[in-house]
Amino acid sequence: MMKVTIGLPFFNAGIDLHRAIRSVFAQTHQDWELILVDDGSTDGSLEVARAITDPRVRVVSDGNNKKLAARLNQIVDLANCDIIVRMDADDLMPPERIARQLAVLVNEPEIDIVSSGLVSVDGQDEPIGARWHFADTVERSHLLGKSGAGIVHAAVMGRRAWFQRNRYDPSVPIAQDYDLWLRASAKDDLSVRIIQEPLYYVREMGSVTPAKMFRSYKMDRRALWRHRRNLWEARYLLKSFAKTAVLHLIIAAGRLDWLVRRRSTVMQDSALIAKFRSDLQAIRTTEVPGLEMDSHDQMNSNA
Repeated sequence: MMKVTIGLPFFNAGIDLHRAIRSVFAQTHQDWELILVDDGSTDGSLEVARAITDPRVRVVSDGNNKKLAARLNQIVDLANCDIIVRMDADDLMPPERIARQLAVLVNEPEIDIVSSGLVSVDGQDEPIGARWHFADTVERSHLLGKSGAGIVHAAVMGRRAWFQRNRYDPSVPIAQDYDLWLRASAKDDLSVRIIQEPLYYVREMGSVTPAKMFRSYKMDRRALWRHRRNLWEARYLLKSFAKTAVLHLIIAAGRLDWLVRRRSTVMQDSALIAKFRSDLQAIRTTEVPGLEMDSHDQMNSNA
C-alpha cells in the first residue's frame, strides 16, 4: 500500500472537527498525511487544528473565506502524495475506509475515482439510514438523470493526477461535485468505482435547509446546461424543475425532515448497526496527540 493525502477543509466546524480528526487517526491504514485547511473560521476551530502535535498533520490558514471549491483545489496543490482522500469536517469515516478504497486504486489502475455507500447520522450520532448506488460504477446517464445515490462527494478517494486535470470550479457556490462529475464525463474522463458498502458516516439532519436545496437544484440545472453534450441531454432540465416544484410543496407541508430521512433506507440490518456502533466507539477512544477528548466522547468512552 502507498501513502495518501487526506484533505480536510473546515469552517467553524466546532466539536465535529474533533471527531472527524479522531476518525482519521482511527484508520487501519496509517501511512498518510493530513492537510487541515481553515477557510476563515472564527469559532476556535483553527486553534483545535493547531493543537495537534503529530508530524503527519499540516494546518494551513490564510484568514480568508474562499469557499469549498477553492480549498479543494488548494489541497490538491499542497498534496505530497499521488492519492487524495476527501473528507468533510462534520463527518466520520469507519476505520477501514482508506484501506478498502486504496485497494481498489492499487488493483485497478484504470480507475481514477473510488466512492462508497454512506450511513446518515443525526446530531446525537444515531444512525438514520443507509444508501448506496445501485451499480458498481456511475454512468453519464446516471449523472444526467440523478439516478441512484451516485458519487458520494466527501467519500471520494482519487488520483491526484485526475484532480489536477479536472479542477473544481470556484465560481460554483454549491453542488461543486455535480458540476465536476458532469464536466469530466462530458470529455470521457470519469472512471469511477463504487464500493456499495457504507464506508462513510455523514451528518445530514440539521445541515440540510430549504435554501441550500433550492440553490443546489439551481446549480444542478446550470451544470446540466453548461456541460451538456447536445440539446437532447438538456431534457433532464425538466426533471430538475419538477423536483423544485415538489420541494416547494414538501416545505409548505412542513415535511423537510421526512424528505431528508427518505433519501436513505432505514437501517434494519443488525450487523450493520452493530458495526456502526463499534466503529463509533473506536473513533471516540482514539487518541490524537495534543488534542483533548471532549466531554461527550469521554463520557461515552467510559460507558
